[in-house]
Amino acid sequence: MPGRARFALLTAAFLWAVSFVAAIVALETVPPMVVVALRLVISAVCFLPWVVTTGGTKGISLRRMGELFLLSLVGTSLHYATQTAGLQYTTATNASLYTTTGPITILLLSALVLGERITARKAIGVLLAVAGVLVVMGSETLTSFEFGNVKGDLLVLISIVMWGLFTVFGKRMTDELGALRVTAWVTILGALTMVPVGIYEARATGFSFAGVSLEAGVAIAFLGIACSFFATLLYFVALGMSESQKVGVYLYAIPPMTAVVAALYLGEVITMNLVLGAILVISGVALTERG
Repeated sequence: MPGRARFALLTAAFLWAVSFVAAIVALETVPPMVVVALRLVISAVCFLPWVVTTGGTKGISLRRMGELFLLSLVGTSLHYATQTAGLQYTTATNASLYTTTGPITILLLSALVLGERITARKAIGVLLAVAGVLVVMGSETLTSFEFGNVKGDLLVLISIVMWGLFTVFGKRMTDELGALRVTAWVTILGALTMVPVGIYEARATGFSFAGVSLEAGVAIAFLGIACSFFATLLYFVALGMSESQKVGVYLYAIPPMTAVVAALYLGEVITMNLVLGAILVISGVALTERG
């Protein structure tokens, strides 16, 4: 994997790790679907200058635009919506465990759709990374897992499968149209579909922007600019330079990074589990890269 792709993925993983803390802050005073709509609108605005100055639709047929619209549903609006809704009905423990299946989903889908080979090194690397994430979570988190939240669990699992589809089919489109164009249109179309949902929830809950705290406003701006705009763009740039299987395994770096961010920002303790788990994750990612 080129060094630029590795740097892009590590940066994206770090920003997504911080996003969990930012989301907690935002959800204190803003309804979930409104948060999703606002972050997508902010990220779409970041892309608009490029679209206007370069004629972003040039060379994109109506059929291709339809494909981009479907990709935006899978990777932005529906992905964020099902994940956020699922977290309201299930536990954080369940959700964090299910996210470990994301790169595995990408590994299998890329083999079926793109014809990427699943080598022994890739398989062992993914298993090492999974083990690292489980070590970071610790025995208390693992033993508190419960199957009683079927509705929420199903929604979270659906969002994970959507991200796998988003990565695999996004890889194919990136190879044809380029990372910037794909990311821009996926984000803009996703924002257009989420705005009505956000407005409906705001009216149904009586939400008012007057009640949004400064911290929540900053958190939403961070989610839109740093995460939905910059991190997603970096992810697609890396997809354009490497196999989707090797890109997907970098998602395992997010839980250890999240733990570090939570320790620095929320005062949580950095444990030996975090150190050992991070070593396993790094080893798994490195092995998968060389597969």
